[in-house]
Amino acid sequence: MSASAIFGCRLFTPPPVCSFPGATTTARPRVEYGGLVIENSSRPQKKATAHHRKSRPKKTQPWDVKRGPCVYPPLPEMPSEWTLVSEENAAAAAAVVAVEAEPVPA
Repeated sequence: MSASAIFGCRLFTPPPVCSFPGATTTARPRVEYGGLVIENSSRPQKKATAHHRKSRPKKTQPWDVKRGPCVYPPLPEMPSEWTLVSEENAAAAAAVVAVEAEPVPA
């Protein structure tokens, strides 16, 4: 690939030189415009998503085509991230922590 093909600029091309000395040329110098040449690949590669969509397993059997998605039991409710603590709850929690911290007599 030439510089004119990459940058698209005008390049001066000198006339061809004759092979024997003393020959004169009457051709004018040419100015050529460069441009990118698109070269198509004979075996282009697919991009990743297109490849995975084309090559994924297909449901062809009638029993498999009619089959629906799996049904799972519902998940238990998630505990809340924040718990509102009032003064009464804070005192009760402190009492529970104090009781748990006491050593057990042996």
